[in-house]
Amino acid sequence: MMIRFESKTGSTVDMFEKDAEAILRMMDQSGVIPSAINAGDISTALTSLQQHLGAESSAVTKEDSSEEESVDMQTRAYPLIQLFQAAVEKHESVMWDYTHALF
Repeated sequence: MMIRFESKTGSTVDMFEKDAEAILRMMDQSGVIPSAINAGDISTALTSLQQHLGAESSAVTKEDSSEEESVDMQTRAYPLIQLFQAAVEKHESVMWDYTHALF
């Protein structure tokens, strides 16, 4: 399943459910879908996410990178980080729910 994150900033990000849940937990959110973060809480959640991603990337070793190439969580989270940063700047909430978009 796909999860769509959206804000009144006009931004939307679609992400696989597994990745979305992992990122939400890194933001100290429950991982419940659907849900939202109020504008006043986004900055704290974003800081938590960035700290978790930093810790994760420093734990990666050269051995890990020599295995099957895949997209790391930092890269997967980048569009969502951009959405949350825009929401912070414009004092908007961010909501997420399942989407039935077909690719």
